[in-house]
Amino acid sequence: MANFKGHALPGTFFFLFGLWWSVKCPLQRTWEKRQPGGKQQMPKFFKRIDLIEGVLKTFFAFVGIMAEQFVPDGPHGHLYNGGWIKLMNWQHSTMYLFFGISGIADILCSFPLPVPAGLDRLSLSLALFVEGFLFYYHVHDRPLLDKHIHSLLLVAVFGGAASTMLEAFIQDFTLLELFRSSVAILQGTWFYQIGFVLYPLNGEEWDTSSHDNVMFITMCYCWHYAAALLIVGINYSVVCWTTRRLRENHRPNIEIGLRKTCLTDTSSQKALLQESDEE
Repeated sequence: MANFKGHALPGTFFFLFGLWWSVKCPLQRTWEKRQPGGKQQMPKFFKRIDLIEGVLKTFFAFVGIMAEQFVPDGPHGHLYNGGWIKLMNWQHSTMYLFFGISGIADILCSFPLPVPAGLDRLSLSLALFVEGFLFYYHVHDRPLLDKHIHSLLLVAVFGGAASTMLEAFIQDFTLLELFRSSVAILQGTWFYQIGFVLYPLNGEEWDTSSHDNVMFITMCYCWHYAAALLIVGINYSVVCWTTRRLRENHRPNIEIGLRKTCLTDTSSQKALLQESDEE
C-alpha cells in the first residue's frame, strides 16, 4: 500500500520479531550452558516457542497479503486486465508470501520430522533476500530522497539475509543471532521512518530533491541502528542477569536438599550400627 499504513504494517512485523529474537536467543544460549547435556537437554518449552513463532509469522504474512490485495484501492486478486494492475501491491504480497513460507518452515522444524537441519534459517534468509530483491527494483525512476531512503533499507535487508544464511550452517552462534535481531529491529523502525518521510502525518511534505535531506536521512539511519543495538544490548543484559539470579536463588535449595539427604543417610547408618552392636 502506497501510504503510511502500508509501511507501518511491515515495520511492526519486523520490530516485534526483532525484539522477540533479542530475548529468545540469549535465553536459549544461557539455558544450554546450564545443562550438562547442552542442546540435547533443551526442554520442550523452546520447541513450543518455535512453533508459536512459526504460526505467528505465517499469520502476519497472511494478514499482509490480505491487506495488500483487498484494501479499497487494491487489485483484489487481479493481476492483468489490458494492463498490469497495482504491481506495487503485488510486489508487497510476494514479499509476505515468502515470509509465510518461512513461517511454515518454522512449524515443520518444531516437530520431530525428517527435515534438514537449518531449514528454518535458510527459509528466513531466502525471504529476506526476496524482500531486498523486490525493493531493489521497486524504486527506479523515483525522486532522489524516495530512492535513497529505500536504498538504505536494503543494507539492513541484505545484511540480515547474509547473516541468517550463515546461521543455517553455523548454528547456535550468539553473535549472528544478535546481529539478526538488531537488523530486524532496524528494518522495523526504518519502515516507520519511510512512512513518516514519504507520507507525513502532519501534512508537511519533505523536499524530495534536497541533498541536505538526503544527508540527514543517512545520519538518521545510523541513529536508528544505534538505537537497535542499544535495545539488543539491554535485552541481552537483562536476560543474562535474570537467569544468573534465578540460578543463585535455586542453588541454596539444592544445597539444603543435599544436606538433608546426607543427614538422613548418616542417621540411617548410625541406626544400623547400633542394631549390629546389640546383636
